[in-house]
Amino acid sequence: MTITTQAILALLPILCAAVLLVKFRWPASRAMPVVYLMTLLIAVLIWGMSWVDALASTIQGLFITFDILYIIFGSILLLNVLKYSGGIDSIRNGFSNISQDRRVQVVIIVWLFGAFLEGAAGFGTPAAITAPLLLALGFPALAAVILGLMVQSTPVSFGAVGTPIIVGIKGGLENQEIVNRLAENNMVFQDYLQIITTNVAIIHAIIGTLIPLFMCAIMTRYFGENKSWKEGLSIFPFALFGGLAFTIPYVLTGIFLGPEFPSLIGALVGLAIVTSAAKKGFLIPKKIWNFPPRKQWPSIWMGNIDMSRNASDTKKNISMVRAWLPYLLVAIFLVISRLPQLPVKAFLASFKISWSEILGTEINASSSPLYLPGSILILVVLITYFLHKMKAPEFGKAIGDSAKMLMGAGFVLIFTIPMVRIYINSGTNASELSSMPLAMAEWVAGSVGNIWPLFAPVIGALGAFIAGSNTVSNLMFSLFQYGVAEKLSISGAMIVSLQAVGAAAGNMISIHNIVAASATVGLLGREGYILKRTIIPTIYYVLFAGILGLIAIGFMEITDPIMYQLE
Repeated sequence: MTITTQAILALLPILCAAVLLVKFRWPASRAMPVVYLMTLLIAVLIWGMSWVDALASTIQGLFITFDILYIIFGSILLLNVLKYSGGIDSIRNGFSNISQDRRVQVVIIVWLFGAFLEGAAGFGTPAAITAPLLLALGFPALAAVILGLMVQSTPVSFGAVGTPIIVGIKGGLENQEIVNRLAENNMVFQDYLQIITTNVAIIHAIIGTLIPLFMCAIMTRYFGENKSWKEGLSIFPFALFGGLAFTIPYVLTGIFLGPEFPSLIGALVGLAIVTSAAKKGFLIPKKIWNFPPRKQWPSIWMGNIDMSRNASDTKKNISMVRAWLPYLLVAIFLVISRLPQLPVKAFLASFKISWSEILGTEINASSSPLYLPGSILILVVLITYFLHKMKAPEFGKAIGDSAKMLMGAGFVLIFTIPMVRIYINSGTNASELSSMPLAMAEWVAGSVGNIWPLFAPVIGALGAFIAGSNTVSNLMFSLFQYGVAEKLSISGAMIVSLQAVGAAAGNMISIHNIVAASATVGLLGREGYILKRTIIPTIYYVLFAGILGLIAIGFMEITDPIMYQLE
């Protein structure tokens, strides 16, 4: 079987997912079981993978699925607890008093608060929360969704306390061959993951600093009375200030603390700095920009949800300090649990659920539930219950809402992650073929050559567009990207980093995210219009990421620790 044939067959499950999700608009809950079955049959019948290895890979995938769902449940539960306690209302009211200029509100609420929500919860949470928040502040529903989606870029690689890296990249890339090569260089996989984390943070910081300016310009161009790019660009000093206030602590955190904290800490530092500066009028234009009068708004801007408060709403008032304290506790506890100098990390990581040599194969799986961010999030939820003096029925509603959301995500991931693990482990076969990702990599390397860094972010974005998840894109394509780099003798760590950056940017155009965000403001049915607007910053992101990758590999000659062993 020629390498071209192998590549085409390996590509079939991905094409199937794309056609079912995009062309036929199947829900992921319906499409992914079909894609899983197709991957299983190709792996067993064509690649010669044994049924036992395929089943072991499925079990390995379920271990990873548990980790992801545990994190999702913890993050969504905390959000719903704050919703029912009144904490989210207090946070919203605090934002509305800072400035009347809509551009300033975008930088603070969407860029910084949205980044914080991404770091704490991920999985589409920023758009789902900031969109109705903007609607309540008087933004058109369509603008609220588009702006909410745009923040799902720079912070996403470290969203949900680092899940796209610590689950996506690690789960998609780690295999015995790479681990053995690293060991020969006195490294462990965690060291390699930190190199990737550093690269991702630096690339995102360079590109993402201008995203707040993009937000303002798109808002004034498509939702301003004068349809002017200039009115958005005129706030360049403040937007750049807001961008740097996030990306500087973000990149430093990624380099020195790892993948769990960049978005969390970058957003917290940025919020403290920019909010204080905005209250004093620092770098804010004298002329306030606002939307045209509501009566002039076209119907396409409008949703069908009324965000006005009901007079019978008896939610208690939570002070700003108490409203923010749960998220501050999440950040503090995460830092404490991740610092190697403290005994907490070793203690939490020591409790493992593992299955070595699953079903007699060489495939292993393990989970450290106490060390996962989900445990910390649930601990903070329990503290918040008492801190906000919640009633049992309120807490019960928060748990119920979170469980419903988990059921939907869980069913999809139960098929998606095992499919990815079969895909990756298909190299264990009787036909002596390379795994499916590496077969595609060999064909791509021979066809594209050394300009691959320009295309690597596009693949990541495509994966997120199809799957609706940075984490799943990384799980699907990390080994493929690494394989291309190996064939081209260029830095695998840099190429995988470009994959992660592109996958983050792809969240802006993910159909899944667009539908989820639109639903929060009653705007379903206008996904095509939204996609046409969010594709602009997405193209900017993947193009510049690719250019940075070419510069790093081609001109700066950045290499890979494993390459020294290969040479």
